Amino acid sequence: MNALDEAHALVAADDRKDFEFANRGFIATRVDPVIVRDGGGRAAFDLSSYGFLDGDAPETTNPSLWRQAQILTKHGLFKVADHIYQVRGFDVSTVSFIDAGSGWIVVDPLTTVEVARAALELVGEHVAQKPVLAVIYSHSHVDHYGGVGGVISAADAAAGKVRVIAPEGFLEHAVSENIIVGPAMMRRARFQFGHTLPCCAEGEMTSGLGPRPSAGTLSLIAPTDLITHTGQEITVGDVTMVFQLTPGTEAPAEMNFHLPQFRAVFMAENANLTMHNLLPARGALVRDAKAWADYLTESIRLFGEVSDVMFAAHGIPRFGQCEIVAFLTSHRNAYKFLHDQSVRLMNSGLTASEIAETLALPPVLARQWFNRGYYGTMSHNAKAIYQRYLGWYDANPANLNPLPPQPAARKYVAAMGGAAAVEALAERAVADGELRWAATLLNHVVFADESNTAARAQLAAIYTALGFEAEAGTWRNIYLTGAQELRDGPMQLPPAGLSPDVLAATTTSMLLDFAAVRVNPDKAAARAFKINLELTDRGEVHLITVETGVLIHEEGVRDAAAGATVRLIRSELLMTLFAGMPAEPRIASGAIMIAGDPSLYAALVDLIEPLNPNFPIVTP
Repeated sequence: MNALDEAHALVAADDRKDFEFANRGFIATRVDPVIVRDGGGRAAFDLSSYGFLDGDAPETTNPSLWRQAQILTKHGLFKVADHIYQVRGFDVSTVSFIDAGSGWIVVDPLTTVEVARAALELVGEHVAQKPVLAVIYSHSHVDHYGGVGGVISAADAAAGKVRVIAPEGFLEHAVSENIIVGPAMMRRARFQFGHTLPCCAEGEMTSGLGPRPSAGTLSLIAPTDLITHTGQEITVGDVTMVFQLTPGTEAPAEMNFHLPQFRAVFMAENANLTMHNLLPARGALVRDAKAWADYLTESIRLFGEVSDVMFAAHGIPRFGQCEIVAFLTSHRNAYKFLHDQSVRLMNSGLTASEIAETLALPPVLARQWFNRGYYGTMSHNAKAIYQRYLGWYDANPANLNPLPPQPAARKYVAAMGGAAAVEALAERAVADGELRWAATLLNHVVFADESNTAARAQLAAIYTALGFEAEAGTWRNIYLTGAQELRDGPMQLPPAGLSPDVLAATTTSMLLDFAAVRVNPDKAAARAFKINLELTDRGEVHLITVETGVLIHEEGVRDAAAGATVRLIRSELLMTLFAGMPAEPRIASGAIMIAGDPSLYAALVDLIEPLNPNFPIVTP
């Protein structure tokens, strides 16, 4: 039985328990399905966009992914248990509301301000109008904090009217994870989430983890209370929470918590309706599968016998103590099997791709819907574990210093008799049902000659077929976005800027790190100089040294022999160093004051290369 036949069989035998859990406690949803973006423009989110998911799966989708998407896109306000509510389907993540008597505790306020505000309004309309007493960030990913400005204000947090609770290390990781390689991650995220695809049965139909991310305004309010150890308790209103720190699992800073009064446990993003990513397709530091499994073991021990309800940051709740323990145990075992067997095969001499081709969950685990690869996959996760322990090199000398894709492609195509011969081989592979091999062949043709429109169209058709077959929402989006770009080229989107809140929380040292990785090495090697940089509005001093092609910065250090001392406010640094504003007019106006060589700051600005947010991926 092939994978697609297996998916059809599983869906046909579904007991529909997940659908019952998804529908349980439904109260209401928005009358107007369009959540308007602040300032106009396209909608922040359109709740009607997944209406096409009614009915049975068409031939353009994997029926297992179709089933998953139907569950994930059920939208509205739900009563999870007494005192606990969720708004689901407004974003890729869910937001939870805990009634603390005199006000609400808001858990993970979605990605953007507009959808978080709409969720709070729905709760106020159908449950109770109460002030927000606290916000909890379960972890350091933007879809769990970016909407905070829609439910509280920074002024109220600063005045102590609202508590903002987060795991230790939250702010550092929330700000830093996407700074240095943010441009590359954002470009790759278009593929992972299908940002440029239409939302339909031939296009994007969720990421497999949740609906598409909302497109509104990002915000960030710094935590007022940090969780530093497992077992730490915090009381807000008349609700007590007991926390479990889980760093290095789905996020570098993450935590679960238990509500003893309500026999309920919140599992953040450590337990999902899908196998998760150990290494997202967009890129990130590799996550620790062993730690993930071990923390789930701890969760079972801490909370398994004292919980009748489990809710989380994505997906749907689970109900019943036995159901929760069985779910967490099976989920834990899947990550443990993935880790242990990947390592066993590594130690047996298999490479990452060989492990990925070999490894499969035991049927008792694989039959559980929440262990299937809708977001993360066994294939990618096995390779991630290999990378975490052994790196990219598979120890074969032939792969120690291989040719880059374009020159290698030209040699492959020539060796196989030219483009026409390779295209014929690809047609034969398609006829034999070997789509992966056909894609490999045609990828060489396209990289050997990107102007070969016939090969591009042929490869786009194969990517489309692979996307329609994929059970993973991420794989579907990646294949279909690849096909889109082969046909039409990369969509020319503007660079993704950081929100003012995130910029305010970003240290100057982090910003200078980002400048350093954008330095043109030839220009930097052509001259050497030092600048004392004084940010007058922040009282900061940074010594910048440019030499031998690199930019070095040291906070709190001043060099009397530096060629110039530059005094400016931080917004001027942002505009000139990162936003492309010429430095000379700002120097001439006095906004930037320089003692010493006035040309050195302009020289520094000239070193920083502009970003290209639309660099090619499926072509050279």
